[in-house]
Amino acid sequence: MKKIIFFLLILAVTNCSTKKLEVNHGLVNLDKKKDEINIGKSNKNDILAIFGPPSTVSTFDEDIWIYIEIKKINQSIVKLGKKKIKKNNTLIVKFDNRSLVNKVDFIDIDNLNQLKLSEKVTEKEFTTNNMLFNVLSNIREKINAPVRRKQNKR
Repeated sequence: MKKIIFFLLILAVTNCSTKKLEVNHGLVNLDKKKDEINIGKSNKNDILAIFGPPSTVSTFDEDIWIYIEIKKINQSIVKLGKKKIKKNNTLIVKFDNRSLVNKVDFIDIDNLNQLKLSEKVTEKEFTTNNMLFNVLSNIREKINAPVRRKQNKR
C-alpha cells in the first residue's frame, strides 16, 4: 500500500510543471500592429489586411470595429493553476461614411480603470397586469398541470 501511495505521489510531482504557460485569446501583438493604421488614409480593406476580421462589430454602428487581445499566464504551483491576466488590450477603430479610418482608440490594461461607465438604468415598460401576460400564464399553467400531478403522486 505504501508503494502505491509513493508511486502516485511521485507521479503527481513529476507532472507538475514550473514552466509558465501563456494562453492567448484574440489577436497577438495588437499594441505593435496598431501603429500601422493611418488615420484618414487607411480604409476597411487595409484594416482587414493588417488585423483580419474584427473580434466584434458594434451593435449600434457597423462602422465601429473592435479588436481584442488577452494574454493569460499561469501563476505559481501554490496558486493551483490560477491564471493572471498579463495583457488586456482593446483596439476600437471607427470609420467615416467613406470607409476611411476616422478615429483609433487603444485601451490597455493600465488605462482600463480610467474608463467611465454610464450610471443610467433602463426602465422596463412591461407590467405583469396586462391581458396578454395573464393569458400566457394561464396557458403555461395548463400545460404544466399534468407534470405537477405526476410529481404530487410520487
